Amino acid sequence: MASRDPASPSRRGPDDPYGLLPRTGLVAPAIAAIALVLVGTLTAALFVGWIPVSLSTKTPGGQGAGGNLVNATPAPSNVVVTDPTANIPGSLVYVKAGNVWIQTAGQALQLTKSGGASSPAWSSDGSWIYYIQTTQERGYFAQGNTGPAFYTMSVPTLSRISPDGQTNQALLGGRYEIGPYTWFYWLIDPAVSPDGKTVALFSDAPDPTRSDVVLQLYNVATKKLTKPTLSENPPYGHQDAAWRPDGKILLYVQNGRDGQRGVPQIYAYNPATNRASPLGAPGYMRPSWSPDGRWIAVTRQTPEGTDIAILDGRTGAEVLRLTKDGNSWAPVWSPRGDAIAYLHIVGQIVDLKMIGLTGTGPRWTVAQLPDVTEYSGLDASSGASWYIPPDQLPASPPPSAPSASPSSLSPSASPS
Repeated sequence: MASRDPASPSRRGPDDPYGLLPRTGLVAPAIAAIALVLVGTLTAALFVGWIPVSLSTKTPGGQGAGGNLVNATPAPSNVVVTDPTANIPGSLVYVKAGNVWIQTAGQALQLTKSGGASSPAWSSDGSWIYYIQTTQERGYFAQGNTGPAFYTMSVPTLSRISPDGQTNQALLGGRYEIGPYTWFYWLIDPAVSPDGKTVALFSDAPDPTRSDVVLQLYNVATKKLTKPTLSENPPYGHQDAAWRPDGKILLYVQNGRDGQRGVPQIYAYNPATNRASPLGAPGYMRPSWSPDGRWIAVTRQTPEGTDIAILDGRTGAEVLRLTKDGNSWAPVWSPRGDAIAYLHIVGQIVDLKMIGLTGTGPRWTVAQLPDVTEYSGLDASSGASWYIPPDQLPASPPPSAPSASPSSLSPSASPS
């Protein structure tokens, strides 16, 4: 975000409560538009120390009791309300008030404390939680015919923190300098490869005046960004990376528009061949692979809202709709394969819900499980990430996914 006015927390536009609008860089017509489509609500919350929370949520009228939350007040910024009956294996990470939280065994602990954090993602070995940290800085840059001016800008940094919160590292900063000018490039939505060597994210680096926000690959060892040569619909760019568990396919979303309606399209990218092809039909985003690489949980976008669905991982065909409320998005598949957590909004309050899956896909038996959080007010633009230690996973490893190349994937279904 950039503003000529004094610094203030970024705000998502009223017509984009879930952060579903396309991503774009400085080549967009106006900085104001960039701020609306790129930045979620990042409220500063300074709170010293870790906060263990395990509160009863069975209050009459509360979400846990099936009540209406339209007029409810979310928990304070330093509190996440959890349900001890949720029985969540491993650890989930998510964001509230611009801070990363980790929830394990019914307790939620605040890992970061300065605000400005978003999009946490576990490394596959559970050693790190990657995320984007933004800080307010002063910029000086020319825009159009108005000449150079000073701006207050939110500069992103790719960072990672250990699960115990003791080690926090800045890996890649988004500050951009050229001659007398100071600006920034975007760093958004990190996703760590299964081998831990590469972080997929979205950026208009190295020169934000000449690029949209598109898929780029950060090498953890060399600390360098590389940009695959991929198609896009300028100026809308890409978002939402998801590595297949074997690391051979990387999903991302190519954004587009049809009039006033966003048209997201999932693409499958093969890093070995540097080729990408559309997977399934438009209308889906925020993909999350099943542990066996056969299925993809997605956000299904329609004029009525957003819901959670499951696609065939080879063809992209929709095989199951999990929600029909129009208020659900950003699914994350459990590493055990038996549950999907997702964000859900009632009134103005965002929480993390969970659906159980038993049996074999696509004919799972579906059951709504106890909520992960209740009236906690999580950040809508940052989804969750789930890690389960190997000793808590099923004894037999999941079957391998078919080795399909992106060129063999074709549209076969679309949202009604």
